[in-house]
Amino acid sequence: MFDYYAFLGSTRQCTERGSLSSGFVDCCSVCYYSEDKNKARSFYMKYAQEVLCQIPEDLKFTQSLARIPDSNWLGFEISFTLKTPWYSKDDRVFHVLDNPVRKDRVFGVPYQSASTWKGLLRWACRMESGLVGYMEKTGMRFEGWKDPEWVSYLFGNERSQQKDFQRGSLVFYPSFFDKIDFEVINPHDRKTRAGTQPIYYEVVPPETEGKLQLLYAPYLGVAEPKNVDVNEALNCLLTATERLLTVYGISAKRTSGWGTTKIRSWKTLQTGKDPIEESSLNLFKNKLKVIFETRLGGELDGKQSS
Repeated sequence: MFDYYAFLGSTRQCTERGSLSSGFVDCCSVCYYSEDKNKARSFYMKYAQEVLCQIPEDLKFTQSLARIPDSNWLGFEISFTLKTPWYSKDDRVFHVLDNPVRKDRVFGVPYQSASTWKGLLRWACRMESGLVGYMEKTGMRFEGWKDPEWVSYLFGNERSQQKDFQRGSLVFYPSFFDKIDFEVINPHDRKTRAGTQPIYYEVVPPETEGKLQLLYAPYLGVAEPKNVDVNEALNCLLTATERLLTVYGISAKRTSGWGTTKIRSWKTLQTGKDPIEESSLNLFKNKLKVIFETRLGGELDGKQSS
């Protein structure tokens, strides 16, 4: 057969078990459209709660920031545990559920993309820079807002900006989760006060552990900007990161409280030096300050000797 879904419909069985891969999801979806919707949905939900979502370690999808090419680069790892469900809608158009969580197509592992992390953290940095006050003055309009120089230095310019375009000095990595559960929202009729039709959301459940990884990688051989204190910029970034993870949330439906976390540890890695890890953000910032003071002192000594 040349029609993939016709082939799946003719087999009437899900052969690709062991993960929530595209093949398994497509098998359930064929049953959803051709037979019993509730039966196919129940089968998928039962299996998704039992399977452990993991990418084979041999593929090394999780980045190791312990081997950084340049000594001026810094790797950051923020380990956290979800306090509330995490959800990001998948972009599949053919699925047994109406609200599937975003997953890797091959291995079926839930993940937060690098681009999503960048967008969320840029927004959190803007919030820390006074975006709320600006929008209150402009009638809740974003037009005319200009990012502070430290935000542009870390994240780069918006894609729509053509003049003086620059790449940011931060590199982001995806975050993977290993569990799946389901939440149900049941809207009620205002007159009868009875449930109408339950809405299922596939989510990553609370108590699931995750890790945010990012790399501070400025252009090699290019001097740091004169109007930006890099240590202060990274301090502001870390403050915004803490607010994002613990207050704002990193999930869709953040206004409902989804996606808040508890931070377990802050860690930085640098070539040729031992990792620095702290559970307190203030202690972590103090040690980060020492790194920049040491590096600045080394640069001054080099200039004097030359």
